[in-house]
Amino acid sequence: MDEYLQNWLIKADHDLKAAEHELNHPPQEIITDAICFHCQQAVVKPLKVYLISWAIEFGKTHTL
Repeated sequence: MDEYLQNWLIKADHDLKAAEHELNHPPQEIITDAICFHCQQAVVKPLKVYLISWAIEFGKTHTL
């Protein structure tokens, strides 16, 4: 796997860690929309890496 794709997987891991970090706050301080955003990104980035690695074209959209 090339460095470009590896970097996207690293970013996905960082998104997951950010969501996990947010969940460690006291319940009244948790920002749920931030958790949802980072979880969504942690899924979309590896999906795009998979598509790119199989040369499957997709448009730049937020409706995967």
